[in-house]
Amino acid sequence: MNSESVSGSANASSSSVAPLASTPSSAEPRVWLITGCSSGLGRSLAEKAIAAGDRVIATARNVDSLIPLLRLSPDSVALVALDVTQPDQVRSAVAEAHAIWGRLDVVVNNAGFGLIGAVEECSDAQIERNLQTNLLGPIRVIRAVLPHLRAQRSGHLIQISAAAAISNYAGFGIYGAAKCGVEGLSESLRAELAPLGIRVTLVQPGPFRTEFISRSLDRAEQRISDYDATSGKFQQFLSRISGKQPGDPDRAAEIIVQMVHRGQAPLRLALGKYAVDKVRKVLRSREFDLNEWESVAVGADFPA
Repeated sequence: MNSESVSGSANASSSSVAPLASTPSSAEPRVWLITGCSSGLGRSLAEKAIAAGDRVIATARNVDSLIPLLRLSPDSVALVALDVTQPDQVRSAVAEAHAIWGRLDVVVNNAGFGLIGAVEECSDAQIERNLQTNLLGPIRVIRAVLPHLRAQRSGHLIQISAAAAISNYAGFGIYGAAKCGVEGLSESLRAELAPLGIRVTLVQPGPFRTEFISRSLDRAEQRISDYDATSGKFQQFLSRISGKQPGDPDRAAEIIVQMVHRGQAPLRLALGKYAVDKVRKVLRSREFDLNEWESVAVGADFPA
């Protein structure tokens, strides 16, 4: 989409397509493809990447919501409509994105929404919608971009995970399951893609002051009173902290952009003190359980 049209992609012409190269030079801007740029961390990431001198292909289901990004830097921003739940659209949008500047250097799977409610309370349709967006959506995007990244022998896949994937909460069973699926997928991808020069990073943000709770949180269609003290309590907690979360999405985005520019990417990057503390607590708990049960657990093998 360019400044003259709100229905297509920006800056896409045959004269602007560069030949493939193994990696951008230090003076050449990186090309970012970011899903879910209409608000929150996706919007902040796009803005920080632009500020760092890079080029951004911003996507959302409704590209009209992305016009302010285009106005920030018309020469460095392109807009592409993308609904990650539609396989054909994912493939066509990635092809369109790659054609704009002839390469993709950083691909961020950020599009997603939450689902709050006990597993039993969520409907089949709600569960399917959530998994389509939060798990199958990233898989589709990754599969569509990998031929381009393999041809370049470079690239960086960034998966926006969640604190629910560090350890999950009552009431976030489906959402957390989707994010845990992305984490398992990314572990495999890291092993598969490292020899091809492609990095993989999982970003695990704690509670950040975005509109996730107010705009991007679906609620179970039914209520079962037996879960009031567990998932119901967690839903009340989320409502109380909305707008008061400690995490700053702009600072988080700056850290991610700096990580990309350094070229030193961890598999997991917890963001915010809450997420860092949660990781340490989980590691201690897992080590305790392992030590407590090790003598029993090793007995599952055939005798030596």
